[in-house]
Amino acid sequence: MQLVDNIKYANILMNVNTLSQSEWFTTYLEYENLNEMLNVILYTSQSFMAILPQPQYITYHDKEMLFIHTGIVGGIIAHYHILKERPIKKFVELNKMTGDLGYVDAVGANSQCIYIPIVRLIKSTLRFPVDVADTI
Repeated sequence: MQLVDNIKYANILMNVNTLSQSEWFTTYLEYENLNEMLNVILYTSQSFMAILPQPQYITYHDKEMLFIHTGIVGGIIAHYHILKERPIKKFVELNKMTGDLGYVDAVGANSQCIYIPIVRLIKSTLRFPVDVADTI
């Protein structure tokens, strides 16, 4: 048993040694559903001096993922959700009064809503903690 524990510890050390400095300070939070993750944007939008997180979409290890970043001092938090399919709409429509979320193709005229574009990424240096064997 001691040998198995030593091997596990050595693997952890090897993985830690391959992390960049920014990865040391990145925390990953996976959400059960997309609306829960997008509530982070709603919460952030209520602050007077807030910079809204930008939803970003990427295909990562054959998984469709939508994620946002928050945090500056003390570390970065990558909030993510694994999607069943690629996003088909270009914007998140977020009603700041009711908390209702929707997805639209263009910016609308509702003054109670903020419209946040979903950006498509080709590459990222983030290493999401997803098991490539998982099924959706």
